[in-house]
Amino acid sequence: MNTPTQKSTAVVALGGNALLRRGDAPSFTNQLANIKIAAKAIAEIAKEYQVAIVHGNGPQVGLLALQNLAYDKVQPYPLDVLGAESEGMIGYMLAQELQNLMPEKEVTSLLTRIEVDPNDPSMLDPTKFVGPVYNEEEAGILAEANNWTMKRDGEFVRRVVPSPKPLNILDKKSIETLLNAGEIVICCGGGGIPVRKTDFGFTGVEGVIDKDLSATLLAKQLNADKLLILTDADAVYLDWGTENQRALRAATPTQLSEYQFPAGSMGPKVEAAADFALFGGKAYIGALEEGLDVLAEKAGTCVSV
Repeated sequence: MNTPTQKSTAVVALGGNALLRRGDAPSFTNQLANIKIAAKAIAEIAKEYQVAIVHGNGPQVGLLALQNLAYDKVQPYPLDVLGAESEGMIGYMLAQELQNLMPEKEVTSLLTRIEVDPNDPSMLDPTKFVGPVYNEEEAGILAEANNWTMKRDGEFVRRVVPSPKPLNILDKKSIETLLNAGEIVICCGGGGIPVRKTDFGFTGVEGVIDKDLSATLLAKQLNADKLLILTDADAVYLDWGTENQRALRAATPTQLSEYQFPAGSMGPKVEAAADFALFGGKAYIGALEEGLDVLAEKAGTCVSV
C-alpha cells in the first residue's frame, strides 16, 4: 500500500453498460453523454486519489462486430482486434473529457495487452455479453445467420462470447510509470486485449476479458488501496428483480459466497470485489454518478474482510 505522504491509489472500473446504458441506441451522442457523467465523477475522485481507470466495452465491441459484418469481401476482424479498436475509441473519449475538466492533469490512455490461457473453460462456454439487446425473434435470426451464441440478459437477449480469465498484464510497467508521474491512466480497457504466449511471442485470442477481473488483477499488481466498480446498478442486490429485492450495503467475501449472482453481469463484479478484499484492500460496487459517495461508504456496497 502507499505511504502516508502519498495519495492512496484507487483503481476505478467503469462498466460498458454504464457508458452505454442498457436499451439505449448505441450512438456516439448517447455514449458521449454518459462519458461526460463518468468523467465528472472520476475528476472528483482524482482530487483525492491516484487513479487508474479500467472500462468495459461489451456494448461497444458488439456494435463493432455488427459493423464488421457489413463489408463481406474480407473475413471479419477477430475479437481481440475489435477489442483494441474499442479500447482506443472509449479511451480517447474518456481522456478528452477528463482533460477538459482537469486541464492541469496529464491523462493517458494506454492500449493494454493481457495474457490469458487459450484453454480457459470459458472458450467452450461463452458468458460475456456483447453488443445491443434483442427480442427473442431478432436474436434467433442473428444467431442462425452468424453462428452466434445468445443468452438471456434480464428481459432481453444478447450475444455472448468467450471470456477467459486475465493472468498477467503485459504492460504493467508502463502503467506504473505513468501513475508514478502523477498522471491519470486509462488502461486495461474492455478488460484488455487478450493474448496468448507462443514459441514465437504473443498472438491474439478470440474473446473479451471481463473488465472487473482485469481491474482486480491491476489493483493487486499495483498494490492499490481501493477498487471501485461503477456500473448502472446503485449497489449489489439480493433477490434482484423480485418484490423482495434489497441492497447489500456492506458484506464480507464469505457472506457474498453464500449467494448466487448472474454470471454475465453482477457475478463477475462480486467475484472481483471479493477477490480484492481477500487480497487486503477494500472494494466497492455502486452507481456511476455516486462514485465519491461510494468510496466514502455513503452509497453502494462495500466489500472487505
